[in-house]
Amino acid sequence: MKMAWAAAALVVAAVQLMAAAEGMGVNWGTQASQNLHPSIIVQMLKDNNINKIKLFDSDSWVVKYFAGTGIDVMLGIPNNQLASLAKDYDNAKDWVKQNLTKHLYDGGVNIRYVAVGNEPFLKSYNGSNLATTFPALKNIQRAINEHGLGDKIKATIPQNADVYDSGTDGPSAGNFRSDIRDLMTQIVSFFQENGSPFLVNIYPFLSLYGNPDFPVEFAFFDGGAAPVVDGGISYTNMLDANLDTLVWSLKKAGATGVKVIIGEIGWPTDGDGSATVDLAKRFYDGLFKKMATKKGTPLYQEDIEYYLFSLTDENQKSVAPGDFERHWGVFQYDGKPKFPMDFKGTGNDKMPIAAKNVPYMESKWCVFNTDVKNLDKLPGNMDYACSRADCTSLNHVGPCSKLDQASRISYAFNIFFQMNGQDVETCEFDGMARIVEANASTDNCLFPLALEDSAGWKLGARVGPAAVLFGLLALLSVF
Repeated sequence: MKMAWAAAALVVAAVQLMAAAEGMGVNWGTQASQNLHPSIIVQMLKDNNINKIKLFDSDSWVVKYFAGTGIDVMLGIPNNQLASLAKDYDNAKDWVKQNLTKHLYDGGVNIRYVAVGNEPFLKSYNGSNLATTFPALKNIQRAINEHGLGDKIKATIPQNADVYDSGTDGPSAGNFRSDIRDLMTQIVSFFQENGSPFLVNIYPFLSLYGNPDFPVEFAFFDGGAAPVVDGGISYTNMLDANLDTLVWSLKKAGATGVKVIIGEIGWPTDGDGSATVDLAKRFYDGLFKKMATKKGTPLYQEDIEYYLFSLTDENQKSVAPGDFERHWGVFQYDGKPKFPMDFKGTGNDKMPIAAKNVPYMESKWCVFNTDVKNLDKLPGNMDYACSRADCTSLNHVGPCSKLDQASRISYAFNIFFQMNGQDVETCEFDGMARIVEANASTDNCLFPLALEDSAGWKLGARVGPAAVLFGLLALLSVF
């Protein structure tokens, strides 16, 4: 009898552990000089028991690799396609046919959501998407419904948390931004009518990055922050306070029944003084433990679906917001994990399983030729390399920032060389560089090696007919 009870307890524990990871997905962005092949990504997700993925486009060549995998997929529609989809319902019908229904067959892709736009109402966009986003959303959902899929596949809009605020007061003062309040009220009413979720991106790191007076402890989940008390509720972390601000905003808009999903959340590992591996681990450790409780927030006491940002680093993302933009990955560009963690939140930290069978290009690196004596052209060559490749790891407080001068030059030359597919002509630099076969990496600083074409594909290299069609439609909609 004791043995039976022990076995039953093990089964229950196993189910609980599996359930703890069920609410977690990842974002996979592809703004990189080379990307892991989708088949490698699929295996990596399976190996780490991650069963949801959010994409930023709907490239059919990529999406098809998720067929029969059991992985839930969220397709993405870039902001530059919103105008064409809003302007003509036929365009929305074509989009659904070309990017969604073609994947829905026995053993096909398990598509759950369509993300219409990406943070289209950011203040920095100066209202450029205000007239097109909601009509595009309605047209896409209508086209989905016409295929009889409306009960299974929902269209939504990934929003930045700047669409609502509470000023200097607590969450109960929360409301949608005054300049978009009427529009947001219409959108969340549509969500409520159609059973669609509100998708919000929340980044405690960015609050810390953008405000020197932001209380550091409030970004984490350790309980060390001075609580913010609002209406008898004590908030000890930014995520709960932010989400409950959204809950209040939805309530004031008459949409209390709308499900909330965290579309993006994470912590970068380089590119700023607060973007370090240690702080990223601290953040994720707390987040995973919070997720495992399935308790949501003080006001939204439901299990929340989270999508980590991001799966891998992207070395061609814009650094206008900050150098950290290229270092959000839980894994490096080649699928190697950065630090031990426990996705299930039990505190049993271990290294996630790395990507398997990743073919690299030849083992050769472009380094500074120390025999060169005339260095007059060195500053210009360094500027050239770093303005066209990713030298962000040389800045701030990351391990590569501590390289000596010769190694810093080598890093810049090599990253330019690797991001250009090891083209020998990109390791010239007025005779100041040479190609070597000895790994130029140091104990603390990785000198990346490019991925082979068979494993890595470049952004924009995979352009199918649907992408061409909607690119043309977006262009024509301007005229």
